[in-house]
Amino acid sequence: MHVDPNSNTPQDNYKLLTNLVVPRPIAWVTSQNTEGVINLAPFSFFNAVGADPLYLIISIGNKEDGSIKDTGKNITLSSEFVVNLVTEDLLTAMNISSANFPTEESELTAALLHSAASKRVKVPRIAEAQASLECVLHSQQPLGIYTLFIGQVVMFHIDDRLLGDRLHINGFAPIGRLGSPSYYCRTTERFELPRITYEQWQKDDA
Repeated sequence: MHVDPNSNTPQDNYKLLTNLVVPRPIAWVTSQNTEGVINLAPFSFFNAVGADPLYLIISIGNKEDGSIKDTGKNITLSSEFVVNLVTEDLLTAMNISSANFPTEESELTAALLHSAASKRVKVPRIAEAQASLECVLHSQQPLGIYTLFIGQVVMFHIDDRLLGDRLHINGFAPIGRLGSPSYYCRTTERFELPRITYEQWQKDDA
């Protein structure tokens, strides 16, 4: 079957895209407004896009009334945010934080979470998260009803239990987003496939 997105509603296209481009990591973003209220919200239009410098992207949609969401507004004003990674023990708290809380209420309080001071940015991270990435805003780009934020990672926070030799990460199993409306996956089942070189392929194909 061929599906022309021009013949679909935006809602149908969203459903197709988010159910096909899977799994996606979840950026559980802490940001802070000018009154000091800590905002916490999850986004699955998110990924790493560069290692030198360290860049990641988050795409944040507008509210139903067309205004920018609190996270996007806070990042635009402060140029700082923290990406916290979601493990299964934090899944319920993540789901609570996805609700449409008023701007003056912090989702951390509702989700029974605690903030921890960051090292390079003023925005705090989630104390309960096994891994967090402090970011400063590199640039932003409007994309229809979304805004693409490119952040530069300026500090890693990693639970000591996860760190092995040569900074290898062990036992880290974040939750992934599978699709609309509310499907997720675990990352506990893994396999290793060493990358092959062109020379090895030539030898094996001979």
